[in-house]
Amino acid sequence: MSTSSAISQKQFGTTPAGDVVTEYTLRNKPGSCVKIITLGGIITEWHMRDKQGTLADVVLGFDTLEPYLEVGPYFGAVIGRVGNRIANAQFTLDGETYHLTANNGSNNLHGGPVGFDKKVWSASTAEDANGPILTLQLLSEDGDQGFPGNLSVTVTYQFTHNDELIVDYFATTDKATPVNLTQHSYFNLAAFSAENGGDILNHKAQIFADHINAVNEAQIPVGDLMPVAGTPFDFRAPRLIGELINADHEQIKNGFGYDHNFIINQKSYKELTLAARVEEQTSGRVLEVFTQEPGVQFYSGNFLDGSLSGKGITYQKRSGFCLEPQHHPDSINQSQFPSIVLRPGDEYKTRTIFKLSVE
Repeated sequence: MSTSSAISQKQFGTTPAGDVVTEYTLRNKPGSCVKIITLGGIITEWHMRDKQGTLADVVLGFDTLEPYLEVGPYFGAVIGRVGNRIANAQFTLDGETYHLTANNGSNNLHGGPVGFDKKVWSASTAEDANGPILTLQLLSEDGDQGFPGNLSVTVTYQFTHNDELIVDYFATTDKATPVNLTQHSYFNLAAFSAENGGDILNHKAQIFADHINAVNEAQIPVGDLMPVAGTPFDFRAPRLIGELINADHEQIKNGFGYDHNFIINQKSYKELTLAARVEEQTSGRVLEVFTQEPGVQFYSGNFLDGSLSGKGITYQKRSGFCLEPQHHPDSINQSQFPSIVLRPGDEYKTRTIFKLSVE
């Protein structure tokens, strides 16, 4: 058992523009560690023990900077300005229509082709009794990727001695703009052990949600919220991810598996709530996700296809899963959803906690 935590850093690489990317390692007293780079606030590694006490990396990622600079699966990244999809890559705000880049069919996805995941953030470190802290800051200038307003963003990662990664997001703007930040880590709690064959289908998931956003073939929400009862989306009781992932259901077909926003059963808006719990029985590892956001996008790695590799692993279909706390997809175009508009004088502020444990 380690007796002290630490923060260390090293150069991870240099962008084509000449910006140095630094990797920070946050280590807690039990000896777990999280590695985060200043490009995109990307979590590159998270080493957590299993029930035998053996440490292993439980997130998907790459060994070098170059693959993170390419268009890809958003491994481990902070997503912004707007996570998920904006229909037809445009929106109207205060009477003005803004045109964004379509990078997901006709939609804008995850803030555009040069979203926050592709920016180099400034960084500072600190530590308190709960564990080491990495603070990342970014100025997204007016017109960045087509969005209005100078948006000042701060994201803090605190890695606690209880194996929690607390992610706090803050933002202010000088002009009304949509903001919907999230974290896009892909987890495989078996750490690619021989027993699980490299996929996440035998992970057991529980999502505390009675409804999802039903989506069309472009994965844009349509109609009323869909009850999960009696569908492949009913994870209110723990169930294997793979049990109904290929079911003959319109929403499974539209998402190519699970790629949907689950509406969390919150007692009140902005209340920090347990959104999801996933366990992997062979390793004994458990992931819990707490958030103040009204939804969590559950994505089962459907578009991984064996073309990407890192850490000695080829990432096949469904070799990782994401739980991305967020507001509803396309909220800026759908007034029935909670607003994602941030205005001058207001502060965007939200917290998510990823907690790992062993049973």
